[in-house]
Amino acid sequence: MTKRNHALAALLLATAGAMGATAAQAASASVKCDLAYNLSGWSILYKHAEGSGTVTCDNGQSARVKITVVGGGLTAGKYHIDHGKGEISKVHDISEVFGSYAQAGAEAGVVKSGTAQVLTKGTTSLALAGTGEGVNLGISVGKFTITRE
Repeated sequence: MTKRNHALAALLLATAGAMGATAAQAASASVKCDLAYNLSGWSILYKHAEGSGTVTCDNGQSARVKITVVGGGLTAGKYHIDHGKGEISKVHDISEVFGSYAQAGAEAGVVKSGTAQVLTKGTTSLALAGTGEGVNLGISVGKFTITRE
């Protein structure tokens, strides 16, 4: 083999090793995080809600967080969710939890209401469940944003 072929072979081996590491990192997104939150908001065509909570991951990481929900659609109401729960999957560490998740949903409730939905941010999923009080009715699309407090 010539020096040029040796250099090409070395480059191919290095690239293959790096690609293997990237594939291994993607496959190792096995940290599971839980979100405990409270949220209150309103909607009249425009939807807005704010809240706070705590993210706790099974690798020992945790953070206090602020939650903001904004969007629009055919909605009307006022509500609050206490003791909401969320499960965040397909992350490597807590830093991947923060950001905006796509949200779409249909709501209907009077006095005691409940919610359950799955939101996505790339390959990361956030499954939410909660109960609360209020009046809400409609269909909306928006974003659910989690930021570090």
